[in-house]
Amino acid sequence: MTLTVRVISPDKTVWDAPAEEVVLPSTTGQLGILTGHAPLLTALDTGVMRVRAAKNQNWEAIALLGGFAEVEENEVTILVNGAERGDKINLEEARAAYNKAEAGLNQVSSEDRQAQIKANQAFKRARARFQAAGGLV
Repeated sequence: MTLTVRVISPDKTVWDAPAEEVVLPSTTGQLGILTGHAPLLTALDTGVMRVRAAKNQNWEAIALLGGFAEVEENEVTILVNGAERGDKINLEEARAAYNKAEAGLNQVSSEDRQAQIKANQAFKRARARFQAAGGLV
């Protein structure tokens, strides 16, 4: 028995295939989903989703930019603000974006709350893309 997993962003379906296991970046931490999981609706944070399509197969990484996941009767539906498969991300571009976002985060004034929030969001996006591309573990 497998899970049916769909990752849908506003402009495309990023993943629509069966899977043995899924790990999601929920707002409360990493969340593992296997067949027979209890029904669930959860908010997702910006981070990396990992999918194992079949036993003894490598994990696929997908960068998610926040959203929601619903699990019901071995169907996992993930609606996100944006998503990108790790195998479609250029590692060097992702590394450069990560380094730039990290530097930007370190340069933000502690008194400018709005700038801190924007810099933190940019950093989380860049980190998720870099991780999905295989740059960070």
